Amino acid sequence: MQSLPVFLRLQGRAVILTGQGEAAEAKRRLLERAGAQVVGEAEEAALAIVSDGDEATVARLRARGILVNATDRPDLCDFTLPAIVDREPVLIAIGTGGASAGLAKALRQRVEALLPARLGGLATALFDARPAIRKRWPDAAARRRAIDAGLAVGGLIDPLSAKAVDAVPNWLAEGADAGGDRLEAIRLSSGDPDDLTLRAARLLGEADRVYHAPDVPAAILDRARADAVRIEATAPPEEPGEGLSLWLEMAP
Repeated sequence: MQSLPVFLRLQGRAVILTGQGEAAEAKRRLLERAGAQVVGEAEEAALAIVSDGDEATVARLRARGILVNATDRPDLCDFTLPAIVDREPVLIAIGTGGASAGLAKALRQRVEALLPARLGGLATALFDARPAIRKRWPDAAARRRAIDAGLAVGGLIDPLSAKAVDAVPNWLAEGADAGGDRLEAIRLSSGDPDDLTLRAARLLGEADRVYHAPDVPAAILDRARADAVRIEATAPPEEPGEGLSLWLEMAP
């Protein structure tokens, strides 16, 4: 991973924009949608977009300690601007590190077609329900598993369902507690993450801890939740622990 994706709150904050023409106007519209105050090069700011990719302008701004995006000049960029799928407050950013804006756009269009218009409403409904969710599942691990189960494919609040927003009260009232402690075994056919089955990819995204044989590649382990515990072992554990645990090994 060459860049760390972040979401910046720019409401009311100054961002420098330089250059002229349609490229500059497109960046201005994007910044204004995010609530930024667009200013010129002489102003104080922490971020700048050089819409014409001018190298001298980039050098001046960097000398002032300002992080810079230079349009069509990935070699000069401290940060890049992703293609965005906007389902406020849900935002999905697709970046290629400046390698191909066209590819990012094509992926955005594919993802856009998959997501219901009411997806943002589901996020808002879940936020509003946080006190009730905490009351229903006081334990943090149980709460996370219940949310995972509700949001799973075919779950009561499956985010790809247009009815998910209206189903939040039913999920709280009727949703079964997510499964108890268990160990799932996954035998990997290869070390390529693209060869993961849908089941394996789903379990990696849900597991609380991942036990794995020494020869399981890091590329596979990277598909697990970032906060999942990773434990190298030579055999499946007899007592894996609370929640969902996985045992990963390579097929002979």
